[in-house]
Amino acid sequence: MREIDTDQLAAVLEEDVTVVDVRETTEYADAHVPGAVNIPMGRLTSRLHELDRTAPVHVICASGNRSAAMAEVLLAQGFDAVNVVGGTSAWLRSGRPVAHGAGTGAGTEESR
Repeated sequence: MREIDTDQLAAVLEEDVTVVDVRETTEYADAHVPGAVNIPMGRLTSRLHELDRTAPVHVICASGNRSAAMAEVLLAQGFDAVNVVGGTSAWLRSGRPVAHGAGTGAGTEESR
């Protein structure tokens, strides 16, 4: 499985990439990487149809443990999955902007 850190994630966010946050909805709503889509790990396999199999899927959680497990699941299903080491905790420590709220569109606020 490929892994990247939050610095590398910040660089690829400049492109059109898919970031899946596998934390629970309440964790995600508290703070998440802007543009990340929330699919809690318990629902990931039932929502695979929402993901593009032709492009890398960057998987993030709080620290990198849940995302590593879910990246393995995605790999087994034929996806090009990339685990984000350090997760949202490392993203927050870096001081990068975060989004708040339950969605990635309207109603989501971004802060530092």
